[in-house]
Amino acid sequence: MSTTTIDLDAKRYGRLLTKALPAVIKSEDENNRMLAIIKALMAKGEENLTAEEDALLELLVDLVHDFEEKNCPLPSSPPHQMVAFLLEQRGLKPSALWPVLGSKSRVSDVLSGKRAISKDQAKKLAAFFHVGVELFI
Repeated sequence: MSTTTIDLDAKRYGRLLTKALPAVIKSEDENNRMLAIIKALMAKGEENLTAEEDALLELLVDLVHDFEEKNCPLPSSPPHQMVAFLLEQRGLKPSALWPVLGSKSRVSDVLSGKRAISKDQAKKLAAFFHVGVELFI
């Protein structure tokens, strides 16, 4: 998800920006609107995004991250509960973590608290959820 402005078609990117109207997020409704756009872009699959869509996705993720970091502090919980909380908040099923953690059984073990989250898995989860790695350690 790293695109330079040199790689972008200005007209195509401008149309995407006009449609999405990204701005500093100041309300939960606006945050939810941005999350819906992010979800739609992610549903296309990273390999199917144009450079312009990828740049928009990166911008929106940054805006949501900034808003949520300031306005939605995450509760202090054991790492496996944090994973479950983040899945629920984003409307995702455990199957979304299969590619992140490696297998259905590993996801099940992590969510039940039977298996600790390794440092490598914590990094992958942090990247997936766009949160700090400290939530999972």
